Amino acid sequence: QVQLVESGGGLVQAGGSLRLSCAASGRTFSSYYMAWFRQAPGKEREFVAGVARSGGSTYYADSVKGRFTISRDNAKNTVYLQMYSLKPEDTAVYYCAAVRSFSGPVVAGTTYDYWGQGTQVTVSS
Repeated sequence: QVQLVESGGGLVQAGGSLRLSCAASGRTFSSYYMAWFRQAPGKEREFVAGVARSGGSTYYADSVKGRFTISRDNAKNTVYLQMYSLKPEDTAVYYCAAVRSFSGPVVAGTTYDYWGQGTQVTVSS
């Protein structure tokens, strides 16, 4: 089992940047595929980015490709989401998620077994 705690959210102007962190408990962090999702008010949760267990492979939603970078540090049990060129439409609660064995698509929230509590990102225009 793993517990996830996000941090780094806040208020930023359009065009700015933020870095989110997700710290995981446990000694098997490197066994989990990690991802970031987000949910804006009145909208469904959506996949943002994912990173393989070794950190060598990443996957992004089209809406953030080229602006966001996901990475992980297995020695620190932490996954990051570096966000650049932020837009008002990036405003959402951002969640990190973990899965050990895939039973569905990478982009589906139902695939993931563990979730953090979320961190708010607000981008002003």
